[in-house]
Amino acid sequence: MKKTFRDDWRVIIEIAPNATHIPISALGFEGLDGELAGLPFEVEIAPQRLGDLGWVSMSDRLASRDIDGDYRKRCEELLAELLKKPHVKSGRVTCKETHFCSHCDLGWEVLTAEEAADVSTNQDEHSVEGEPVCCEAGINEFRAERGIPALAESGGAA
Repeated sequence: MKKTFRDDWRVIIEIAPNATHIPISALGFEGLDGELAGLPFEVEIAPQRLGDLGWVSMSDRLASRDIDGDYRKRCEELLAELLKKPHVKSGRVTCKETHFCSHCDLGWEVLTAEEAADVSTNQDEHSVEGEPVCCEAGINEFRAERGIPALAESGGAA
């Protein structure tokens, strides 16, 4: 069925300078002078790679058995620390998700309600909303899980 990959993890925080000016050094950036004032703005922070141990660098797969979980944990810990700062008003953890079919490795796409109602976009009379459109194996697995008849051997195209 659908395989999900997550990467490009980020912590995004909103900084709201008060009426008083905040020194840039209060944000933890060394070597910068000046003050911040005005409207709130967002800062996006990329976490350190799991495989970057400082004294040695390796792939994330060698450094972790749960890459998604470890990146999420690392980002949530970073966010918790940042939210303790008085000028940080809110924050969130984000990542980019991509979905692929576990059978054909094509991008995951499914029939919409409109497409399922349109016989010209259906594989056969059993096509339903949410059914993958990438390959016969994906369609048949989806249908088997829901008790829907599989595609005919000829491909089942209507």
